[in-house]
Amino acid sequence: MVKKSNNTGKKNSSKSKKPSNSKRVSTGVPGLDGLIQGGFVKGSSVLVSGETGTGKTIFCLQYLWEGLKNDEHGVYITLEETAEEIKKDALVFGWDFEKYEKEGKFKIIEKNVFEDINLEFFEIDKLKTKRVVIDSVSLLSLVIEDKANMRNKLRELIKSLKKRGVTVLLISEIVGEGFSRLGVEEFLSDGIIKIYYSSIGGSSFGTIEIRKMRRTKHKHGIFDLILNEKGIRISKETAVMK
Repeated sequence: MVKKSNNTGKKNSSKSKKPSNSKRVSTGVPGLDGLIQGGFVKGSSVLVSGETGTGKTIFCLQYLWEGLKNDEHGVYITLEETAEEIKKDALVFGWDFEKYEKEGKFKIIEKNVFEDINLEFFEIDKLKTKRVVIDSVSLLSLVIEDKANMRNKLRELIKSLKKRGVTVLLISEIVGEGFSRLGVEEFLSDGIIKIYYSSIGGSSFGTIEIRKMRRTKHKHGIFDLILNEKGIRISKETAVMK
């Protein structure tokens, strides 16, 4: 009887550890990795949504910068801002992306990938890209009006990136409630992170919610964000919430 009990215990222990066996990609945001079992699941897609001015671009640039520091090449696909504007925004936090551009480890693509998805995969493959940011998927509505076609187009893009082992962040600018502008992004993404604006004074910047994260035992709640000269981080006080 004792022997049987021991074997059962081993099996249960193995099962309980299973979710954390997925390879992880660090977010680069201090305090966030600890809330999602060490980072994003490698090769997954995560929707980063929020209203204007909540810090979505900073969050995603910080994610790419973390990868470059660890020799994980990155691509930022912008459908709105120019490459120069994005690099200038990053320099405010000391992130010199131009240095990595010259080394062939990073690239900013200024094209609408929803018009011709295959156009950009040459660059992504050439750079041996591991991290991609698409800013923003909300502009898909300018190319396709039918919601079913939008969903298919976005699914095709995400699927193609996943085949390459790329971990992708999809930015969606929203107004008011919900998690996306189009109403389809949250169903196709493996994870959802929503950033809220807060008017609290001092160094408080806003709050963040981990709404969904597949294959991950993540902590639930609303966590305070701090913005300073180094970028975004999770407040230590709220990072202990469960």
